[in-house]
Amino acid sequence: MFGRRALLGGASALAMPAIATAQPLFTRPVRFVLGFAAGGAGDITVRMLTPHMQAEIGQPIVVDNRPGAGGLISGEAVARAAPDGHTMYLLTTSNMAAPAFYRTMPFDVTRDFAPVGRMVWYDHVIAVNPRLPVNSLAELIAYAKARPGALNIGSIAVGNAQHLGVELFRAMAQAEMTTVTFRSSPELILSLSNGDVQVAGELLAPLLPHVRSGAVKLLAVTAPSRFPTLPEVPTSAESGLPDYIVRSWNAVVFPARTPRPLVEAMNRAIRRALAVPEIRTRLIELGGLPEASSPEELGAMIPAEVAAWGRMAQLAGVEKQ
Repeated sequence: MFGRRALLGGASALAMPAIATAQPLFTRPVRFVLGFAAGGAGDITVRMLTPHMQAEIGQPIVVDNRPGAGGLISGEAVARAAPDGHTMYLLTTSNMAAPAFYRTMPFDVTRDFAPVGRMVWYDHVIAVNPRLPVNSLAELIAYAKARPGALNIGSIAVGNAQHLGVELFRAMAQAEMTTVTFRSSPELILSLSNGDVQVAGELLAPLLPHVRSGAVKLLAVTAPSRFPTLPEVPTSAESGLPDYIVRSWNAVVFPARTPRPLVEAMNRAIRRALAVPEIRTRLIELGGLPEASSPEELGAMIPAEVAAWGRMAQLAGVEKQ
């Protein structure tokens, strides 16, 4: 008996140092950098998911909004951050579109980030001020063609996905409208509801409350299928522009060379947050379609999306700045 106890005690003693020296993956608050102002679709999504994500990783996640230059400033800051898992970036479709707008980029989206996982898809829409006498995309195009240059079409910030979507719409519709850009979705929506711009190309998510209040009117969803909670709103393909399909998404990335265990841990945090039934329901109510991915899936998606948005820019006749 004594010998057995000694062996058991020795085994326990050997095991204790390993337990005592185990370190948590995240040791301080994680900074989550967003390249746009508060109030937009990405910001709403992040603030909804981060309480569940931080519960999973055991550390606070602090949202850091850094608007400006279509996400170039914020993206560069994260690309240059220490690859220790404590700084991450909300990668968006605007980052995929930016290389089509700028001759030089402060970072390479395919090289300077470690993919963690996609979070949500966001459909784009064409919306109008309710006082504009049109009720369909076809009527809007006909109205604009009959009044060259009379309509302003709003978008947020040059160089992002919404802006490229607007330029592509103008080119495909062959309608002369003046593009007006805004720093944020709330500013664009206010201008649209006031009638300062009569048309807008924007994500569905930030527009939804204003659609329900009657402040703006939707003409078409620019996705392959109608949005689940808006079955009455046709797609752009159903409205006479079969090749006009524009969708956005967002995802989480770390700086390149972030250790794999940190990537996997944050990916689990994203998946578990998106699996919460109330979160999924709320995201759909807000105009998003939750769909998590693996790091590998996101890694393959990024270069494919950069190429696809580059082709759209060529069709829209965008000239690099």
